[in-house]
Amino acid sequence: MITAAPRYPLSLDLAGRRAVVVGGGRVALRRARGLLDAGANVVVVAPEVLAELAALPVTVLRREYRDGDLAAAWLAHAAAGDPAVNARVARDAAGQRIWCVRADDAGQSAAWTPAVARQDDIAVAVTAGGDPRRAQRLRAAIEVALAEGSLPVRRQRAGRASADRASASNASAGCAGAGHVALVGGGPGDPGLITVLGRQLLAQADVVVTDKLAPRGLLAGLEPDVEIIDAGKAPHAHNLTQDQINDLIVDRALAGRRVVRLKGGDPFVFGRGGEEALACVRAGVPFQVVPGVTSAIAVPAYAGIPVTHRGITQDFAVVSAHLDPSHPGATVDWDALANGPGTLVLLMAVAQLDRVALELVKRGRDAATPVAVICEGTTARQRVLTSTLADVAADAGLAGIAPPAVVVIGDVVRLREMLGAAE
Repeated sequence: MITAAPRYPLSLDLAGRRAVVVGGGRVALRRARGLLDAGANVVVVAPEVLAELAALPVTVLRREYRDGDLAAAWLAHAAAGDPAVNARVARDAAGQRIWCVRADDAGQSAAWTPAVARQDDIAVAVTAGGDPRRAQRLRAAIEVALAEGSLPVRRQRAGRASADRASASNASAGCAGAGHVALVGGGPGDPGLITVLGRQLLAQADVVVTDKLAPRGLLAGLEPDVEIIDAGKAPHAHNLTQDQINDLIVDRALAGRRVVRLKGGDPFVFGRGGEEALACVRAGVPFQVVPGVTSAIAVPAYAGIPVTHRGITQDFAVVSAHLDPSHPGATVDWDALANGPGTLVLLMAVAQLDRVALELVKRGRDAATPVAVICEGTTARQRVLTSTLADVAADAGLAGIAPPAVVVIGDVVRLREMLGAAE
């Protein structure tokens, strides 16, 4: 058995160079567009040409292919509907030492056009042994991986020393350099629930400032020279204060670094993302907000509890319950919550669960209202406790419930008996 020699992969610079496409149909249109994207001067030869192809900035010769049409060409594409014409173009190209791609017969082609996945300045070409469908499937998988940031494609910096010099220069000049801050919502816990854009920015980061509840499993896949700073932010224990975090992300961005502030859930849902965005605005640092899947909805969903359900409730409220309801600094309207929304979702409520439950019952909520407490939701360590408003604090204490946890109060909790099997 004779095995064909492997093809030699090559990237061509066609800017300003002549490329000839023989054919005027859909395949010729795709090839012409690709050549134009590469900056080539494209000549199309065909008796009939699609209007879309003729509208492109190409030279169109509306006639049959002739001897001499490949003169001065660097590359030819044989994309005519007639195999005999394509064979003739290929022979002429070989005689003139011009690389030719045959669209109808890869086995008789001197060159192949790969399926290409692109992102920014990255191009990944896939040939897959001449099987175009297989190449397209592989290309699609690569595009997804590039988009979600699961491939190590971060542009390398010139070095930490040069970055430090840039920092000093920028500081003396009073400018923001090329730095940037992305406030990225990492989702409720499962690393797979970060958005595609969030994953992409994380893969491109020079500095990552992470919270305790961010999906830390993603950090292991970062390149070794990425600076990872643990901001902590656990209850009653802060590695960095909020002011320190604000100063940190601004300073790193002013030094020309790409900074990702990685948070659990969504940055604008009790995540203090607004404060960090304002710090960037005041310092003149460019920033973007990447929304995340909020734990207020996702964690109950993973536990088989929809926060709204037709026939049960049409509304819900999300509340930060980290303060004792009697605390002078508490601004939550517990009266309205006790008598208002069908479903209450409490975040940061474990420490105040007994006081919150008492407050709601005192202000009118039925003590028999179903309650679910979901610990470490969406992760492999997820635990769910179901109880009632009257008993939930005692039951949570016996079960050793600890943060992070989401508390759901309302009749939708009863749906868990049917939907919780989907966990």
